[in-house]
Amino acid sequence: MSADSPSSEIKHRLGAVLFADVVGYSRLMGQNEVDTYSALKSLLVRLEDACRKFDGHVAEIRGDGVLALFDTASSAVRFAVELHRIADENNETRPEDQRIHFRAGVHLGEIMTDERGVHGDIVNIAARLQEIADPGRICVSATVYEQIRNRLRYGYEFLGPQTLKNIANPIPTYCVRSEVEGVTMAATLRPSPVQPEQPRPDTPSVAVLPFVSMGGDPSDGWVADGLTDDIILNLSKFKNLFVIARNSAFFFKAQSMSPRDAARKLGVRYIARGSVRRAGNRIRISVELIDADSERTIWGERYDRVIDDIFAIQDEVTESIVASTAVLIEAQERQRLAQMVPNDLAAYGYVLRGQQYLHKYTRQDNHEAHTLYEQALERDEGYARASAALSRTLNIDWRYSWTNDSDQALDTALGFAQRAVNLDPTDARGFGELGFVHLYRKDHDASLGSYRRALALNPNDADLHSDFADAMVHSGDNETAIHHLKQAMRLNPYFPDQYLWHLGGAYYNLKQYDDVIETVNKMNNPTEGQRILAASYAQLGKVDTARTIADKHREAHPNFSLDHWAKVQPDKLEDDTQHFVEGLKKAGF
Repeated sequence: MSADSPSSEIKHRLGAVLFADVVGYSRLMGQNEVDTYSALKSLLVRLEDACRKFDGHVAEIRGDGVLALFDTASSAVRFAVELHRIADENNETRPEDQRIHFRAGVHLGEIMTDERGVHGDIVNIAARLQEIADPGRICVSATVYEQIRNRLRYGYEFLGPQTLKNIANPIPTYCVRSEVEGVTMAATLRPSPVQPEQPRPDTPSVAVLPFVSMGGDPSDGWVADGLTDDIILNLSKFKNLFVIARNSAFFFKAQSMSPRDAARKLGVRYIARGSVRRAGNRIRISVELIDADSERTIWGERYDRVIDDIFAIQDEVTESIVASTAVLIEAQERQRLAQMVPNDLAAYGYVLRGQQYLHKYTRQDNHEAHTLYEQALERDEGYARASAALSRTLNIDWRYSWTNDSDQALDTALGFAQRAVNLDPTDARGFGELGFVHLYRKDHDASLGSYRRALALNPNDADLHSDFADAMVHSGDNETAIHHLKQAMRLNPYFPDQYLWHLGGAYYNLKQYDDVIETVNKMNNPTEGQRILAASYAQLGKVDTARTIADKHREAHPNFSLDHWAKVQPDKLEDDTQHFVEGLKKAGF
C-alpha cells in the first residue's frame, strides 16, 4: 500500500466523543439573527477554553453544533455538565425567549480521524444521543455509563435501549443530571429486572395512563397531567383495588403502546386512558376503561362541561372505573373519595402546576413547586392539600440540604403537615409528611403512627409504603419494613433507587450482607450506595474490596464525616447505628 493512499492517512484511537447542539437554533435565528449569531460565537469561545481544562479539544463546529474529543469518558461527561452550567450562566442576562440551551450526547469507542475531520460510528451515535436528550440534559451510552458510574457523583436515569436514526442496533442509554440527590427519588427503568415478574393480584388491578392534552397550547399539559394524578389518587384510596403508582404510569406518557402491552409491563388487568381539551372556561374530557386481555372497552364516557365542574368529573370517572371493575365501595371509602376541594379553583390550578415541578426532583424545580403551593394557600388558606404539598417541598429541601437553614426547614415542614391534617383528616399526604418529620426529629412512635394513618387512608401509595419502611428500619422492625418495600415495588414497578437504599438498610440491620450487596448493586446511582456496600463487604471479611469502594466514595463525597453521619441518624436502637459505624470503620472510613 502506498504512503499516500487514503487508508494510510486515517488514524485510529480509543476515546470519547461529545456532540452538543443548540435547541431551537432556527427559531432563535429567525427572531434575531445578528444577536443570536454573536451570542453563540461568544459562548463557543468560552466552551473551547473550558474544554481544554477537561483535557479535551473541540474538533469541529458544525453550524450550531460542537464536536469535542476526549481521552476518557469521565472527562467528556464532566465537560458536558460544565457546558450546561456555562450556558445557564450566559442565559442569566438574556431574555427568556432568546436563551441558548444545549442538548448533549456522549459515546465511547474507536475514533477515526484524517485531514477532513472526525469519522466513525462513535460520532454518529454521539450525535443521535444528543437528539433524544431533553434541553439542558446529557444522554450517554451504556458504555460511557459503565466507566463513570462509580467515579462521578452525578444522577443517572436509565432510559432503556433507544432506537437511534440510522444506527443499526438499539443503544442502551442513560440520562445524566448534575444533581444526584433527586434522581434517587425519581422513578426509573433498570437494565435488568430487580425481581421476577409477579402475577396479577387477586383484587381487580388497574393502571391509569397519562391523559393526552389535545389543546393547541402546550402549556395546557398541566391540566391533563393533573387530572391523571388526581384520578390515580382517588382510586388509590380503595383497599379492594390494586392501583399502579403515578410514577410508573407516567413512564408511558411519551410511548405509543397497546393497552395489552402496557398492562403486561405493569402487571394489571385494566387500563384507563383519556384525553383533555380545554377552550376558555370549558373542558372536554374523554375517558375509557379497557380490559387488557380482550382489548375491549368496557366503559367509556365523554364530559363536556365548564371547567368549574372538574371535581365532579373526577368523582364520576373514579366511581365509574371502580364500578366497572366490580369492586365493592364501602361507605367509609366512598366518603373518603369526596376529598376536600379548594374554595378557589385557581388554588387548585396552582397545586397542579406545582405537581409538575415537584416530580422532577431538582433544587430549582422544588423551589418552583414551593412557590406555587404558597400561591395556592394565599388564594385559599384552608386548602389542606396545598399545606401538605408545602410540607413536602420543605422535607425535600431538608433531606438534600437544599436550604441554608435545615433545622428551620424541618420545623416549618412540621407546622404545615400538622395544619394539613387538621384541615382535612382524610388526606393521606399530610400524615405522610408528618411521619417523615417525626422520624428525623427522632420521635419514632409518632412517626410510625402517622404513617399507619396515611396508609389506612391510601393503601396503594407506593412512596408511602417505602417511607414507612424506612421509618420501620430506623425503629428496628426490619422484617416488616422488607414486606412494605416489596409491596411498594409491586405498586411502582419502575421504582426509584430510594426503595433499594431502604431495602439495603433493612438487610444490613439483619446482617444479611450478601442480600445488601445484591440489592445495592441494582441501583442506577451506585455512588449513593457506596457506604452500605463497603460496610457489607467489610463485615464479610472482604476488606480489600471494601476499601476500594471506600476510596471511590471519598472521591465522590469528599466532605463525608462519619461522626456527623452517626449523629444525624434517626435510629431508635443505638446498636443499629454502631453496627453500621463498625462496618464503615472496617472499610477504612
